[in-house]
Amino acid sequence: MPKPPDLPPHLRREGLDPLPELSRMSNETPVCPDPGAADWLATGRAEARAILADADRFTAKPPDLERAISRGAREEGNLLHYDPPEHTRLRKLIAPEFTLRRMRRMEPIVEQIVAERLDVLAAAGSPADLMRHFGWPVPGLVICALLGIPRDDLADLGRMLDVRAPSRMDAHSTGRTRKRVAAQKAFASYMSRIVAQKRREPGEDMLGMLIREHGDDVTDAELAGVCASFMAAGLEGSAQMLGLGLLALLQHPGQLARLRADPALLPRAVEELLRYVSVVSTASPRTALTDVTVGGQQIKKGQVVSCSLLAVNRTRPAGLPPDRLDITREDTGHVAFGHGIHYCVGAALARAQLRLSFAALLSRFPGLRLAVPVDDLRFRQFAVQYGVEELPVAW
Repeated sequence: MPKPPDLPPHLRREGLDPLPELSRMSNETPVCPDPGAADWLATGRAEARAILADADRFTAKPPDLERAISRGAREEGNLLHYDPPEHTRLRKLIAPEFTLRRMRRMEPIVEQIVAERLDVLAAAGSPADLMRHFGWPVPGLVICALLGIPRDDLADLGRMLDVRAPSRMDAHSTGRTRKRVAAQKAFASYMSRIVAQKRREPGEDMLGMLIREHGDDVTDAELAGVCASFMAAGLEGSAQMLGLGLLALLQHPGQLARLRADPALLPRAVEELLRYVSVVSTASPRTALTDVTVGGQQIKKGQVVSCSLLAVNRTRPAGLPPDRLDITREDTGHVAFGHGIHYCVGAALARAQLRLSFAALLSRFPGLRLAVPVDDLRFRQFAVQYGVEELPVAW
């Protein structure tokens, strides 16, 4: 397996597993000085949940808001960077588009996209890269259908996002920074053009419905930011859940056999895979609005706290057996979609996409297996997300 980048212990993994040090941190120092970019790091299950749920004493806005906006780190319309009452207003406008009833209307579209990409994967021939032919295109096409973005634009948008995503490995590269800023501007400009087009001709997609039903209550900048944040978060996160979720099943053949024997376990398996994989390693940082004591540590007003979702999902209290994948687990208690008021508004769509994708994939390719040793896989670690570069599979 390639040598991991120089990352703090709470971000590093061995394959799909966090380092043993993360469990020790969670049990012994649940809130400690952050070895990364923040002031404090919360790895305790109760402590991290408490911070993420406390919108009265912690803000999700970037510490230097105006500077963040100027460098593209804070987009208008990105719910993760809003506090009440702004957050409450905007979420109330968006949330109705993600009810279970409306998501069920999306399911035939998701099923069609999944079927199309399975045909492409089959045509590529065994072995093939699952990420290239299936993992990346499926969530991208689903988001395009949801927002009303032309699917022919997906490849260009994907390239913008790949350059746009910062990584610790190249954070100090001047050339990389310039490219990232250029990609940010191009991505934002594209979303602004889409919003302008939808203002003129709103369709039946989510963006069109928002404009028809709430056009006077939401600005073009907010609509563009909503689209940008949904595309950025949904594409990377869902793609890596498809790839790493399948990898987890292939690495646990007993669990995979059980799922094949009883497809009714699939909704429960999706929840367990979300917990086990934990694509998003840490939540967006929180800044203390007042002096707060959490986990025996005083977090002073203005200090920034990073909360480890990976620790909440994967660490175990001292003295208990190590964590394991169990698709029959009834209550995973995971925070893969966040916690508190910033719980992912698109969680229902993400769950449906994973359920339909895994069901179709395992049905279409009953002999699906890794085409290379797991040690040959190259994993990708950006600032908060974890994934795999390619996933060669055979059938």
